[in-house]
Amino acid sequence: MTDDVYVGNAGEDAALDRGWLLGHFKDASDPRHSEDVEIKWGVHPKGDERAQWVTGEDRTALQVLVSGRFRVEFPGRSVVLAEQGDYVVWGRGVDHSWYAEEESVVLTVRWPSVPGYAVADTDADAEQDGSGGQDAGN
Repeated sequence: MTDDVYVGNAGEDAALDRGWLLGHFKDASDPRHSEDVEIKWGVHPKGDERAQWVTGEDRTALQVLVSGRFRVEFPGRSVVLAEQGDYVVWGRGVDHSWYAEEESVVLTVRWPSVPGYAVADTDADAEQDGSGGQDAGN
């Protein structure tokens, strides 16, 4: 194995950085460092919800349901991901929030990887904002 290859387990690695597996917030020497894209393995207990809406979004996002039932809220519209593989994509400027209707696992891909989306680090919401703790969305 070289320094340019990383092999891991999403469930284990996600626990180390609030769900985030890849993005600008990883050390520059880590193969998982990227300023182009962020990837998150989000594990959400039933009833987990984002404390505040993401507004002024500068990224495009894709969320894919791995398991459970997960609702993504947009202004005037709710999207429920109910079957494995259901997904939703939204672009820049789209405000959003989310709610885990059942215990859920959601894979999130966002691009580009933009610093500055931190939410108060007092709860699990910072993880959804894109940072793994350094910056925080889903």
